[in-house]
Amino acid sequence: MSEKTSLSYGKSFLILILPISIGIIFFINTWRIWLVALALLLGLRLFQTYQWQQWCNKTNPLFNQLIQQNQGRITPIDLSIQGNFSGAKAQRYLETKAQEFGASILDEKDGNKVYHFITSSTLGSILDGSEPEYEKSPAKVSSSFSTELLAPPISQLEAVETEVESEVEAKSEISTQQASVEKSDLVSEEENLESIDRSHTKPLEEQLLFGSLIQSELAKRLGVYSSTVYKRRNDPKFPEWSRDRDPDGIAWTFSKSTKEFFPVEENETV
Repeated sequence: MSEKTSLSYGKSFLILILPISIGIIFFINTWRIWLVALALLLGLRLFQTYQWQQWCNKTNPLFNQLIQQNQGRITPIDLSIQGNFSGAKAQRYLETKAQEFGASILDEKDGNKVYHFITSSTLGSILDGSEPEYEKSPAKVSSSFSTELLAPPISQLEAVETEVESEVEAKSEISTQQASVEKSDLVSEEENLESIDRSHTKPLEEQLLFGSLIQSELAKRLGVYSSTVYKRRNDPKFPEWSRDRDPDGIAWTFSKSTKEFFPVEENETV
């Protein structure tokens, strides 16, 4: 039994040696071809990387322009339409920029992705939204405390004074930060006003690509600052005010759910 098992093991070992030896002989005779093929693949990869970097450098000015116009909000179809290239290429470019700048990516109901990049203008609009919390002046705050607390103990008066002082200091710090952000926002707005006349020449169907306009797009159409539209968007007379400034005499209304502006039909304005 032992001799038979040893013979079977020897035969199986010989069967394995034959293909292994053939493979070694084939590799020894063709190693130069494999080396040339590997070098060609590596060179092709490096050339494709170089071409992609050159294309990204040409696309960067268009990307920066769209970011300023849309206040940091951009989709692959926006970049694809403006640059006249494929959507897959635009999405790959935006994925690279999102990783570079740490942008947030939101998936819409229709399956499209929206990339949000934080800029000075978007930061200014966020601070504008928090402005009503500090509308009270220090004199009004102190007068309200004095009317509510007519004859408090000395300890309570000291606590009230410290609270008023801390609130005044917090307001002064926030106002200085807000002033610096608003200054940078106004500089970017003045630069964007140069393209307002060009945007007016576009037909309404081309501007309403998604059926609505964002705040910066409507501001360019009306010929005003984006902060002006933000302060008036919740006013009941906003449709009449926007219709007087719209080049086509169209009234606009603001949707709080989508944060976008939609044209109002004639029967709704009446």
